Amino acid sequence: MSVYHRDNAVYLKEALNSIFDQSILPTEIILVKDGLLSQELNSVIDYFVEKYSSVKIVELLDNQGLGRALNEGLKYCSCDLIARMDADDISKFKRFEKQIEMFERYPKLDIVGAWVDEFRDDVSNVVSVRALPELHNSIFCYAKKRCPLNHPVVMFKKHAVLAVGGYMHFPLFEDYYLWARMLINGAMFYNIQESLLFFRSSEEMFKRRGGLKYAISELNLQREFARMGFINYYELFRNVTIRFVSRLIPNKVREFVYLKLLR
Repeated sequence: MSVYHRDNAVYLKEALNSIFDQSILPTEIILVKDGLLSQELNSVIDYFVEKYSSVKIVELLDNQGLGRALNEGLKYCSCDLIARMDADDISKFKRFEKQIEMFERYPKLDIVGAWVDEFRDDVSNVVSVRALPELHNSIFCYAKKRCPLNHPVVMFKKHAVLAVGGYMHFPLFEDYYLWARMLINGAMFYNIQESLLFFRSSEEMFKRRGGLKYAISELNLQREFARMGFINYYELFRNVTIRFVSRLIPNKVREFVYLKLLR
C-alpha cells in the first residue's frame, strides 16, 4: 500500500482496519510513505505500527508517484504472494482467503483479481460493480481494449511481476502497463467472479479521469502497446479514437458512461 499527502486519514484507517479484519491475516503489511505526509496521516500510521508488529514502513523523502512507490515497496516484501490495496478502499472479509484458495487450486496462476463494488460515502451505497472477464484468454483479449484487472484488489506472485521489471513510471497507467507486459511475458491471469473489495468512488475521481493531460498519457500508453506488439495499428486507432473522446467530454457525461454503459 502506498500513501501520499492527499490521502484521507479517515479512509486510510478504514482501509487498514479492513486488512486486519480479514479471515486470513497477512504475514506483513508494507506501507510506503510516498513523500511527506500530514500529521493526521502519520498519526493513523503510527497507531497501526504500535498495535501490529507486522506493519513495516518504507519512507520516500519526496513524492515519487504510485508506480515508483509500489516498486520500492516490492523490495521489502518477503513473501512471494502479494496483495495490493489502495489507501482509501475497503477489502471484504474473505478477500485474501478466496484469492489464496485460487492460487492453491491452480498453481500456474500468477495473478488473481476480482470484481469491485464502487460506492459513494458509505459501503451501503454501491453505485456500480466493475465486473471483468474470468479466464485468461478472455482477459488477454479484453486487455487489448480496456484495463483487465481492478488494481486495488489484485493478488500476484512477486517473481512474476519482477520478471518484467516490476512497476514502471507511467503516470496514471502504471497498473495497465504492468498487466500488458506480464501478459506478453506469459503470466497467467484469473478474475474471481464476485466483488471482493469496496472501491471508493466520487465525482472528483471522474474529473481526474478526464482532461487533456489524462488523454495524452493514455495516447502515449496505447502507442507503447503498439510498439510492444501488444496491439496492432487498427486496435491502436480504435482505442485512441474512443478513449480520447471519452477524456474530453464533460465530466457528468463521462461519469454516466462509466457507471451506466461500461459496467
